[in-house]
Amino acid sequence: MSALVRTDFTARITWLGLVPREGGRGIRSGAVERIAAHYAGPEGDRHAGETRPSCVRVKNMHAEGTDIRNVRQFSVLSAEEIRATAEEMGLATLAPEWLGATMVIEGIGDFTHVPPSSRLQAPDGATLVIDMENRPCQYPAREIEADRPGLGKAFLPASRGRRGVTAWVEREGALAVGDELRLFIPDQRPWAHLDETLSADARKR
Repeated sequence: MSALVRTDFTARITWLGLVPREGGRGIRSGAVERIAAHYAGPEGDRHAGETRPSCVRVKNMHAEGTDIRNVRQFSVLSAEEIRATAEEMGLATLAPEWLGATMVIEGIGDFTHVPPSSRLQAPDGATLVIDMENRPCQYPAREIEADRPGLGKAFLPASRGRRGVTAWVEREGALAVGDELRLFIPDQRPWAHLDETLSADARKR
């Protein structure tokens, strides 16, 4: 029996982008029509690589800068959630470039909270594994501020729970704007101690 359930949920790729390898510390990405997804990640992107230096996302486990497996090859966001964030910020639109997005998809509700280890599969078989929710940070806020002075500070509160997910390549292939992706989710119930563990962690902060 398969450990992954093929769902009826599909999404269409509406935007693809790459963060240039050269370009300082900013995360601004540039739009492309097609991405070659290799085991090391999106070809030509700064976040590609089989390993990466650990960051604040895993500070409870690894000292910052420790070499770890790279499960943050892609930053995948929902067009619906981007629109909701923009509306809360008082913007007509929120450019994916400002968010450092690798991929924007449309069609899966509450996308930021799909189960970790879910898969998105493209028509040619290229498959991304969703690691976990991506948390809001200051980097997109700086890009927004550069183009819309005075609005960058609104990004963090507006994007909570809408920042999309990080993902890595399970099967190589091509991804193109307009492609339909199929969602697969793990065939398991939520962990019985999830709520109590998260509540205890929240009390410690």
